[in-house]
Amino acid sequence: MGSSEAKQWKEAVKREMDSIVSKGTWVLVDLPPGCTTIGYKWIFKKKLKPDGTVDKFKARLVAKGFKQKEGIDYFDTYSPVGRLTTIRVLIALASVYSFPIH
Repeated sequence: MGSSEAKQWKEAVKREMDSIVSKGTWVLVDLPPGCTTIGYKWIFKKKLKPDGTVDKFKARLVAKGFKQKEGIDYFDTYSPVGRLTTIRVLIALASVYSFPIH
């Protein structure tokens, strides 16, 4: 990086990598034969204060999931969907037992 803000961007990348490692987001494994990695991309963004000055530098590592092929890179997809009546029952139970709802 040759910009005048290189130090801030490198620190943002370090914070992102530290966060990924501390949360256990990844587990390193050997790539099985016949498989390919899906790739990644760094997204850089400046967060601004209301007066327009830079608040912080953010770096995010994102996977290029659109390159996956069904049956090769993954087999099943699942989207968790709950019926409204189920959600109402869970909220009622949480209320009866004084459980916090987040």
